[in-house]
Amino acid sequence: MFKTKSYIVLPLFILISLLIFFLYSCKKAEESKPEKIRIHFVTWKPNIPEVWDEIYRRFEERYPHIELIKEIGPHSSTAFHDMLTQKLKNRSKDVDVFLMDVIWPPEFASAGWAMPLDELFPPSEQEKFLKGPILANTYKGRIYGIPLFIDSGMLFYRKDLLQKYGYQPPQTWQELVEQATRIVKEEKAQGREIYGYSGQFKQYEGLVCDMMEFILSNGGYIIDPQTNKVGLTTKESIEAVRFVRDYIIGKIAPRGVLTYQEPESLDIFVQGKVVFHRNWPYAWSVSNNPDKSKIVGKVGVARLPHFPGGKSYSTLGGWQVGISSFSEHKEEAWLFAEFLTSPEIQKLIALKASKAPSRKALYDDPDILKVNPQFKEMKDVFLTAFPRPRSPLYPAISNVLQRYFSKVLSDPQSDILKEAEEASRQIEEIISMGR
Repeated sequence: MFKTKSYIVLPLFILISLLIFFLYSCKKAEESKPEKIRIHFVTWKPNIPEVWDEIYRRFEERYPHIELIKEIGPHSSTAFHDMLTQKLKNRSKDVDVFLMDVIWPPEFASAGWAMPLDELFPPSEQEKFLKGPILANTYKGRIYGIPLFIDSGMLFYRKDLLQKYGYQPPQTWQELVEQATRIVKEEKAQGREIYGYSGQFKQYEGLVCDMMEFILSNGGYIIDPQTNKVGLTTKESIEAVRFVRDYIIGKIAPRGVLTYQEPESLDIFVQGKVVFHRNWPYAWSVSNNPDKSKIVGKVGVARLPHFPGGKSYSTLGGWQVGISSFSEHKEEAWLFAEFLTSPEIQKLIALKASKAPSRKALYDDPDILKVNPQFKEMKDVFLTAFPRPRSPLYPAISNVLQRYFSKVLSDPQSDILKEAEEASRQIEEIISMGR
């Protein structure tokens, strides 16, 4: 009986043995397969998330041995700064690469949070970028970030409405108010509710950017970069702030503008409810996106106005890529930082999000200029955008400025000079701490 079944038992034994060997081999192969290296990227909530999804996809295809862990923070620069600095203060291992606002490198370098990049990002490579952002990333002779894109304040406007009423883009702030007032009045008489202006006037960093443009364009200043003298109490600075309070807030702009950051101020514009709008370059793409805008093809862009006798100024904005000094995977972190600021990705961001590149050569790229014709007209603005005060203590200075501007703009009865004197005193104390 046993012999008659041996021809079945033996092959079955061999089959089972082979199966066990195969499973064992697979297990050993899986065990020997190198694990992916994880790097953590901390960033803000983007305006156009699909662009960043494409960036992440391309990176993971290019570097399959690296797993990218994304942590998305608040959209507000101020709130994102608070979240990121808390992590860096704690030497968190959950930060390898991060985005920095253009005003942060001195602070991050002074605190020892950002890794110096001189050996990885030598002068020969730095030369390929615009000068302003490189200077913004340099602190005490060393560089701590790579410019990703540059921002500068611009005036977007309804070119169809300006043409309808026979106007050219305003050269002065007074002309802007006059044009907006008439257009709003005429449109309202025809049954169309519209506002004259929208910008960023919530108490956050964007408020400082907007108000600095008004002050500089009247010949005033916030802090003299040579002497560190605070200029909030000068006649020119006081006049500029008073103009915004008395002629813009609650006048050509809704009082709700005091709660607007970039998304809210842009949303009311693309819904066709505003004549003039101050924002960064990305607003061009959103304004001309038929899925998001009701004013496609009706948008113009120009330099921001100035006051009589002054000249136009745009605040230097933009974001940089930094690497944490506490990263345990600095080599892989650099690969991502280098990839993120490469010509390929900067071009993608310019084409899909209308962010102005920080690389000089991309301003001659025909694909970018076709999609963003405004870059050609506004290149000089990008090259000469004015930086905010460069100081490791700038966040503290900004907090004072935010409170000051917010208070005097929201209270029509406030004593602007008195509040400017108090803000100046506080800023002078902060500056003295850094000496």
